Amino acid sequence: MDAVLSLGSNLGEREATLAAAVHDLATVPGLVVTGVSPLYESAAVKPDGVDDDAPRYLNLAVGIRFTGDALTLLDAVNTIENEHGRVRAERWGDRTLDIDVVVFGELEQADARLTLPHPRAAERDFVLAPWLDLDQDAVLPGRGAVADLLAAIGSTVHRYPVAEASR
Repeated sequence: MDAVLSLGSNLGEREATLAAAVHDLATVPGLVVTGVSPLYESAAVKPDGVDDDAPRYLNLAVGIRFTGDALTLLDAVNTIENEHGRVRAERWGDRTLDIDVVVFGELEQADARLTLPHPRAAERDFVLAPWLDLDQDAVLPGRGAVADLLAAIGSTVHRYPVAEASR
């Protein structure tokens, strides 16, 4: 199954954490990384809105092909988050690593563990802009073309300049 993951980090060595997480994804049995977007930087979004006082996020999108089911993928990404020091102390709190399953093929589901497509993907430029870099023709099932969704909400994110040493 083709899927798209959204990764973000706003604590610690953000760029290194995201690079390590992409590497870790590639080691998950049955998972093949098919694309990695450039990095974007965004303001932290909290339940009450944008928090300009919180550390800024680095975000990217990862395209994958996975032979397992969506909940097995969720378990794998949660394990990677935990290995990178993810603490779930507050809803939408600052974090070393966040990995969201945005889409899993055309699957639509909503249960206690996982809602697909991701319920807020259409309103998050930090998800849509990197995803659009992976696939100019991307479609969010049930919502429409990613390019149209991003145009409708506008973009406040910007590409993050990657250091020469890490290229």
